Amino acid sequence: MSKTYLQWIEAEIKNQKFGSAPSTLYDPIRYIMSLGGKRLRPLLTLLAYSLYKINASRIVPLATAIEAFHNFTLLHDDIMDNAPIRRGSKTVHEKWNVNTAILAGDVMLVKVYDQLLKVENGLLKEVLSKFNACAAEVCEGQQWDMEFEKMKSVSEEQYIQMIRQKTAVLLGFSLEFGAILAHAPSKDQKALRDFGVDIGIGFQLKDDWLDVFGDGKKFGKQVGGDIIANKKTFLLITALDKAHGKNKSELNKLITSTQFDKEEKVKAVTAIYDHLGVSDHTEQKINFYFNRGLSRLNKLNVSERKKEELKKYTLNLIDRIS
Repeated sequence: MSKTYLQWIEAEIKNQKFGSAPSTLYDPIRYIMSLGGKRLRPLLTLLAYSLYKINASRIVPLATAIEAFHNFTLLHDDIMDNAPIRRGSKTVHEKWNVNTAILAGDVMLVKVYDQLLKVENGLLKEVLSKFNACAAEVCEGQQWDMEFEKMKSVSEEQYIQMIRQKTAVLLGFSLEFGAILAHAPSKDQKALRDFGVDIGIGFQLKDDWLDVFGDGKKFGKQVGGDIIANKKTFLLITALDKAHGKNKSELNKLITSTQFDKEEKVKAVTAIYDHLGVSDHTEQKINFYFNRGLSRLNKLNVSERKKEELKKYTLNLIDRIS
């Protein structure tokens, strides 16, 4: 089922016109949408809808609106991060320029609302209200992420809240959206939203863990990149909280030094993480959110057979990023 849904999503994205002239405004949108990705969000919308209805193909254009919004956020995030590469290709601001990327992102968001206007009238107000709340949280999460770069200390609770807003709430809305379109009971809508948020937090924490302890070839990123950049990940926040004495002073020295050998810094910080049990603590937190998320599905008023596809897809996704 998931494979079929992905084919529908890709076909819909290819057929979307967005606009024609000036081409320098619309080509960047088609470009970023063509770069691929897991298409996780629209797929979750279809899987949630299919728990209650059998005609998921009818909502594919609506589901892809969530993918367009996700890519809009990536387009602007790349500008803020001055990122040169996205999914192995040049970012929009590198391929064109920053001003074009900003405008393309703006019109992309407008087109998302155009797509959402196709929601049936009885549900439109609810969908737009919840989408707007979600979109605002995504922006708040991104701002907090940038604020953390200037803050001397960030608590575990602050970090979890930031990734909940920046990443997880959109996964939660994607599932809730599918349930709303299927006229699912309100308690099921909430359970699916909470499931998505928990799984989203787990995914981001796993991403943090993989940056230090993962297999670089399998992960597809430079291991230790967050350490080199002094990024305030869950692991660094945990280490700064747990460290005392020599470990504390050594860790502070490593993250404040402006001249260093990258490989040596990664080894030194990782050694401190090992000494403090940071990996175990992070994995416990990851498992907590994955397990709590999956337990939310027990609240759904649908048969275990119907839940199987969503559970299977989620577990496969967790396994793929392990």
